[in-house]
Amino acid sequence: MKNKFLSKQHFIGETALIIVTLLWGGTFVIVKESLNDISAMTFIALRFSIAFVLLLPFIIKYRRKFNKGSVIAGFVLGVFLFLGFGTQTVGLQYTTATKSAFLTGTAVVLVPVLQVLIEKRSPSPGSLIGIVFVFTGILFLSSEGNSIVNLIEEVGKNFNIGDLLTLICALFFAIYIIYLDIVSSEYPFSVLLTMQIITTAVLAYFASFIFNSFSIEKTNVNFSNTLIFGLIYTSIFATLITTAMQTRFQKYVTPTKAGIIYSLEPIFASILAFFLLNEKITNFGLAGAVLIISGLVISEIYDSGIKNER
Repeated sequence: MKNKFLSKQHFIGETALIIVTLLWGGTFVIVKESLNDISAMTFIALRFSIAFVLLLPFIIKYRRKFNKGSVIAGFVLGVFLFLGFGTQTVGLQYTTATKSAFLTGTAVVLVPVLQVLIEKRSPSPGSLIGIVFVFTGILFLSSEGNSIVNLIEEVGKNFNIGDLLTLICALFFAIYIIYLDIVSSEYPFSVLLTMQIITTAVLAYFASFIFNSFSIEKTNVNFSNTLIFGLIYTSIFATLITTAMQTRFQKYVTPTKAGIIYSLEPIFASILAFFLLNEKITNFGLAGAVLIISGLVISEIYDSGIKNER
């Protein structure tokens, strides 16, 4: 198995994923505000369609790299990406931005389990220690309580359909992280990126049609300034750029370490939710942020120490 620790590519990969996470952090607040003017599936469809249009020159340039294997791999990635975004975006209509960030963050626990089941390899000791810190931090960060008792009660209280959908989205994102680790080194980056974007857009249009036909979600679009800004930000920064960087650089980082890095997202989301939506950040939240960052640092130092000893 190739070593993904301490190489130059490893640090480049981690830096790229941190940037991806930073860009993602703003989406919880922006998408939640945008959904006041558009139905969820329509938002996803337009978001990924804009990204696809911007990607067209890139597609034309690298069209000869498209083959059956790479197209299928990219399509599968797109399916998992759509299922993740779909359940997350619909769920966000029924839960808070901070709670959505927390439940999405549970993917950090699911990734190492799936890594063992699917890839048949165990996470490093440092990553497992980091996961404990990170998941504890996510619980604290998302808590509105001021004691351990309140925190435990809150986890199981007021659990609604939005929370369930967001929890399911965490599973799909975890599967996506694992599958991307498998195929990103085997197939051209350009094909994987293109197929993810177009697959997600097409599936979102199809889901929008089905939801509207069965009155699950009526198709609605009101091009307000908030929605236009939301589409611009998410299509360019939180779709095209983040998907490109994730597809290009995640292969230099283990899936579990990638999951830990992605767990920084609720920190950024909570900060923005505080300023834009007036959602409170408690002392527990601040402690959670420290724990999440500590988890990332500890996992990195621990694994680096083991590598040096070897």
